[in-house]
Amino acid sequence: MRRLAFFVLLTALSHAGFVGGRISVSLCALGEGASALAVGVLMSLYAVMPMLLAVQAGRLVDRVGAFRPIAIGGATVAAGTLLPFAWNGLPALFVAAVVVGSAFMVQHIALNHVIGSLGEATQRPVNFSWFALGYATSGTLGPLLAGFALDYAGERAAFVLLALPPAVGTALLLWRPSLLPPAQPTRADAAQHRLADLLRNPRLLPVYLFSALLAAGWDLYTFVIPVYGSSIGLSASTIGIIMSSFALATFVVRLAMPMVARRLTEWSVICAALLIAGLAYALFPLAKAAPLLMAASFLLGLGLGCAQPMIMAALYAASPPGRQGEVVGVRTTMINASSTVMPLGFGAVGAALGMGPVLWTMAAALLAGSWLARRRIRPA
Repeated sequence: MRRLAFFVLLTALSHAGFVGGRISVSLCALGEGASALAVGVLMSLYAVMPMLLAVQAGRLVDRVGAFRPIAIGGATVAAGTLLPFAWNGLPALFVAAVVVGSAFMVQHIALNHVIGSLGEATQRPVNFSWFALGYATSGTLGPLLAGFALDYAGERAAFVLLALPPAVGTALLLWRPSLLPPAQPTRADAAQHRLADLLRNPRLLPVYLFSALLAAGWDLYTFVIPVYGSSIGLSASTIGIIMSSFALATFVVRLAMPMVARRLTEWSVICAALLIAGLAYALFPLAKAAPLLMAASFLLGLGLGCAQPMIMAALYAASPPGRQGEVVGVRTTMINASSTVMPLGFGAVGAALGMGPVLWTMAAALLAGSWLARRRIRPA
């Protein structure tokens, strides 16, 4: 349990800097006069290198273990978050997006590998539930820190504050590397590591596809709320509070996930998550005031927050031996491919037609996904 708590803490520290920095970057870009399309491009840069390199990063974790990817990834997240402090202007924001997105991807894959290797297989859904709770905690605190730091301390100070959590996490790992589970590096040749084998795996493929759809709903939220909130005149701190209500909901639902995991099948949870998220997105175009946006955000957080632990447990259970990092890397590639294309497409549509059509489209996709996932439910 001590090991699990340690790596949940590391996850929360790094993710707080990542999510807070991502929101700060988008709000600073809007403050520089960037259009919705330009902000979409900026947000997509967080996903470009993860999309291209996640499979290789997963294989690296399988080969060398988790210590170096976690340590170097965390230090680079901190350094990348500091870039806009040292270098003003839109170019710094674009470079920071690439650096931070890439580094966090490597660290995320390695931390998933560690969590999956702790304890017995029957404990895995509970472990991933606590892991997801760490993300929910940092997802609540990161936007609050970003919003209030931007409003009351200024842009440069905000990026310094947001670089501190991942730096502290890296220092903790360097202080206590013995808490890592024993490394089991693999040296299988490339012929044994064919990507097509994973994509044809009947247990993995459905999880990949529904995971990508849920992640698309998550990523669209982080893109659309700063733009939509700014368009209706909300301040940075108000937008931060709205986004923290989303993260608070993920925290609340993940507190219950260890109990839920013992009573419901993975696909029951995924189906419910898609349904709730779809309904929440359908409400956003109707919300024109901060309290209504907070309520819709909270509902969306309940939906999206409950699925990730079950998805990660299912992925790890279905992974071929010695390829757990690669399996997570494939999922990361698929998610980030969507994250790269979606902000560009939705940014273009939003600039031309407004955010309403963007939100309705996502609602329809999630509701359709819920109907498809329902067909996979089996009795617990």
